[in-house]
Amino acid sequence: MSSAISPATQASGASGLAALEARLQQDLAWLDLPAKAWVPAKTVDNQPVLDVAIIGGGQAGMAAAVSLLHMGINAVIYDQAPAGFEGPWATTARMETLRSPKKLTGPALGFAALTFRAWFEAQFGLEAWEALDKIPRLQWMDYLRWYRKVMALDVRNEHRIEAILPRADGVVELHINAPAGKSVVLARRVVLATGRDGLGGAYLPPLAQNLPRALWAHSSDEMDYSKLAGKRVGVIGAGASSMDSAATALEAGAASVDILIRRSVMPRINKGKGAGNPGLTYGHVNLPDEWKWRIRHYINAQQIPAPSGSVQRVSKFDNARFIFGAPIERVDVLDNSLRITTPRGVFDVDFLIFSTGFRIDWSVRPEFAAMAPHIRSWRSRYTPPAGDEDAELCDSPDLGPVFEFQQKEPGSLPGLERVHCFCAPATLSHGTLSGDIPAISDGAQRLAQGIASLLYAEDVDSHYQNLQAYAEPELTGDEWTPSEPTAQERRGAGQ
Repeated sequence: MSSAISPATQASGASGLAALEARLQQDLAWLDLPAKAWVPAKTVDNQPVLDVAIIGGGQAGMAAAVSLLHMGINAVIYDQAPAGFEGPWATTARMETLRSPKKLTGPALGFAALTFRAWFEAQFGLEAWEALDKIPRLQWMDYLRWYRKVMALDVRNEHRIEAILPRADGVVELHINAPAGKSVVLARRVVLATGRDGLGGAYLPPLAQNLPRALWAHSSDEMDYSKLAGKRVGVIGAGASSMDSAATALEAGAASVDILIRRSVMPRINKGKGAGNPGLTYGHVNLPDEWKWRIRHYINAQQIPAPSGSVQRVSKFDNARFIFGAPIERVDVLDNSLRITTPRGVFDVDFLIFSTGFRIDWSVRPEFAAMAPHIRSWRSRYTPPAGDEDAELCDSPDLGPVFEFQQKEPGSLPGLERVHCFCAPATLSHGTLSGDIPAISDGAQRLAQGIASLLYAEDVDSHYQNLQAYAEPELTGDEWTPSEPTAQERRGAGQ
């Protein structure tokens, strides 16, 4: 949208944004936020200890950081991406617009002046807002960059976490590789705000292991789609990412795109959208295990359809084909191409894109190696009825009330509970509070409130001593004059 803005509009937008930022600061001042820091300073091994370290600087990590800071808890964010490229929006995401309705408030945490709508209207006006259908993907990234700036968050970019080591002495040890070199940081609590692939990576069918890497990609890979110009492309899957990948390939000049879909019909109803209400947002965590499983498995089994606009983006190309009832039986390598065999026929492609989602896979995340064997999963917690088996749910971590990991065998890794899983795999335990736009603020506030409680409890002796030592007088002693009882009152006291 910004490419069509006139210089005059840009100038008025800049002044409007400055006014919005001033209003936001006034709102925070009226609410006396952020709260005064209260967590006692801690030093271990002659090294200062952070209150909270957050791994991931996308919308979840930033919402968590603001919620913690407003409670007087210092938080530092570490992100491996360059500044302004946190999360998928400007890198691996390929949709034109967000799926979420534009009116959802996302990470605004209840502050009207911190919403995307406020940011948008301040620059482009109400009429432009009313005309907007869905939020453009790159404009959402611009909003998140602004969010980081106005909330003055401490984000350390190009910092890759190489190891997370929970310890029994009340800290978690982080090994970090950054442009300035390697370092070790200690934190009381660590929050994993690592996104949809937060505890693993892309799911790939086993057959991909035998294919030349130059002939395929996963839809979540960073890739220059211009290299697909003039090529025959195959896309496996029917979800949003498959449509976005197919459309991007077509727009880059692919000779043809065949979308190979296992199902006989395209899913049409987003059951997850139908489940969205405050009752489930706040109540999922308290449901019995069988209901948590039943709801999440049903949504998984029904499959979330791609947005209408994403499908139409593909359909407008005559050289795109939707092939239904075509599960992949085998893929053979033919020189520099692939031959894909399905029940619907055999398809030759020059490049194959797997749009097959994500999975929890500790083996592809070496930073979790010390924790992975000790983390309790839902596989250990719950056995579903026959027919309701679900590998994604089985692998999900069984989290405590503050999104904290729990030990598979008590005592096997003391300190594991100091690591909090605030990313997509938390869904079965807590509901959809830890990554998606609709309830990210609710999740961040639940996380921050819980961490505040835990931090206070572990230093309650120190806080009690501070209570006893507190000596700021409310009264100085000169606010009153002592009175003497009357003679009659004194005589009565002597009887």
